[in-house]
Amino acid sequence: MKILMKIAGCMLVFISFSCPADNKVKWGYEGDIGPSSWGNLSQEFAVCQTGQKQAPIDIPAISATTSGASIQTNYKPAQAEIVNNGHTIQINLTNGEGANLNGVDFKILQFHLHTPGEEKVDGTTYPLNAHLVHKNSDGKFAVIGIFFKEGTENASLKSIFSVMPAHEGQQSLNENFDASDLLPDTLSYYQYEGSLTTPGCTEGVTFYILKKPVEMSTAQLNQFKKIFPMNARPVMPLNGRTITQHD
Repeated sequence: MKILMKIAGCMLVFISFSCPADNKVKWGYEGDIGPSSWGNLSQEFAVCQTGQKQAPIDIPAISATTSGASIQTNYKPAQAEIVNNGHTIQINLTNGEGANLNGVDFKILQFHLHTPGEEKVDGTTYPLNAHLVHKNSDGKFAVIGIFFKEGTENASLKSIFSVMPAHEGQQSLNENFDASDLLPDTLSYYQYEGSLTTPGCTEGVTFYILKKPVEMSTAQLNQFKKIFPMNARPVMPLNGRTITQHD
C-alpha cells in the first residue's frame, strides 16, 4: 500500500502499488529483509514500522459491528496480463470495470495472490487468498479479499495457472478474464482500514474481506507454492481499529 502519480504508475506492475527507492531496495518475506525489517530497509519504508493502521490483520469477527452496504460488482471480461514480479503472481486487467463499495464506484486494476492467506479470521488461516485491487476517481484504493480453501479445482484460476511464469516475467492471457468468476456466491464481508501489505506499507486502503471462501485444488495450491512457498506479511496490531461487517 512518492507522489501520487508515481504510485499510480507503479501499481499495475507491482503488488504494493508503490515503488521502492530507485527500484533497488531488496525486500522479501524471510531473514534480514523480511517483514520485521522492512521499516529499516529504506526511509520510504518507515511506515511499515511506525504505521498505526497496518495490514493484514487477524479479523475479530466475534466483535465486529454491523454496518455498510452490499458490494455491487459490474466486472466484465478484460484483457489480462500475468506478471511474476518476484514477490507474487499478479494479474493486471485492462478495462475490467469494477465495483460499487459503500456507495462509491471503484475500477478494478489487478489482483494478486498470497500464501498463506494474509488476513486471518478469529485466528483461522486459509492456505491462500486473493487481493482484488481497485481505485476510485479520487485516487483512493480499496481491496476486495477472497479466501481459498482446499477442495475442487478452481476453474477461474485454471487458465492463469496454465501459463503463469515460474520466474520473473510476464505472459499475456490468450483469453479475456472476468473477475466475477473469482467471487463466491455471496458477498458478505468484513471491512477494515489498513495499508499496503508490502513496502512502503502506505496507509489509507480500505479492505473488504469476503466471509465465504472459495475452493482450489491441492494441486493448484502446490503449483503456486512451488513458485512462492510463502509470500504473506504477518498480521499486524489492531491499535483500536473498529471492524465492521455486512451480511
